[in-house]
Amino acid sequence: MNRPILVTGSHRSGTTWAGRMLCLSNEAGYIHEPFNPNRRPGWSGNRIPCWFLYIGDHNEDHYRPVIEDVLHFRYPVRLNAAELRGPKQVAMFGVDLPRSIVYRLRGMRPVLKDPIALFSAEWLAETFDMQVVVMIRHPAAFVSSLKKLNWQFRFRGWLQQEALLRDLLHPFESQMRRYWNDPPDIIDQGILMWNAMHHVIAQYRERHPEWRFVRHEDLAAAPEEGFSALYDYFGLRFDDRVKEQMKRYSEPGNPGEVARWRRRAVKRDSLAATRTWTERLTEEEIARVREGTAELASVFYPDREWQRT
Repeated sequence: MNRPILVTGSHRSGTTWAGRMLCLSNEAGYIHEPFNPNRRPGWSGNRIPCWFLYIGDHNEDHYRPVIEDVLHFRYPVRLNAAELRGPKQVAMFGVDLPRSIVYRLRGMRPVLKDPIALFSAEWLAETFDMQVVVMIRHPAAFVSSLKKLNWQFRFRGWLQQEALLRDLLHPFESQMRRYWNDPPDIIDQGILMWNAMHHVIAQYRERHPEWRFVRHEDLAAAPEEGFSALYDYFGLRFDDRVKEQMKRYSEPGNPGEVARWRRRAVKRDSLAATRTWTERLTEEEIARVREGTAELASVFYPDREWQRT
């Protein structure tokens, strides 16, 4: 197996865009969110039990075979066939299965795109010698994306993982329990999620100087330079054909804002997309997000990057 690549970070931080762009040279095969417990059919074959599963010494024997199958492009045909319930799922199955065969026959390099694998990133990197890029996004942009999609999160999956609380999320346990018992609005949910995930990202940045940590805003402002550096880090071929394709995915002629049903679209005006939060959030909501994330956000974003204009 060629050395795998993990593209992770907070969700809604451009991980899909980054993962797709890293596969433009046709040297790597794109694997979409095997840690997503709701993706059926999917690369893990319904073997991931909860959102943001934390894998470590306490449970690695159970999940190692699942991830080994994923990284060797062994698509779980039997498990997925049992989950087919309608035309959309049949279509997904019809795309992913032949794609996995092509990836395997060509000996392509796995690019595992999965923000839901964030808390398992250290185990993945150590166990499978993965190279890792972690995507970071402005807290207002993150919260505004949740607001647009109305992605509610009750923190149950985090609270039920004792090892995750012990090792990574213990500073947030009491607040998560309050929110589980008395759910706040989506703005406060997003603030807590951003703080928890970027608390972990900040720890990773201290412990893993060999990883790459990329702000979505920086990559969007200069995609050719940013992806050229990532291609070089991962040892991928960054030629004129890749540059031309990448330009089509990020140039100003593309939409900056897209409809909710097109949330996975990667052909965007990349720079304009970084500023959609200025229209989605009210002044009061921006102030609340800024205050709620102030301590940690200052590690990643200076004051000037909170301006609406």
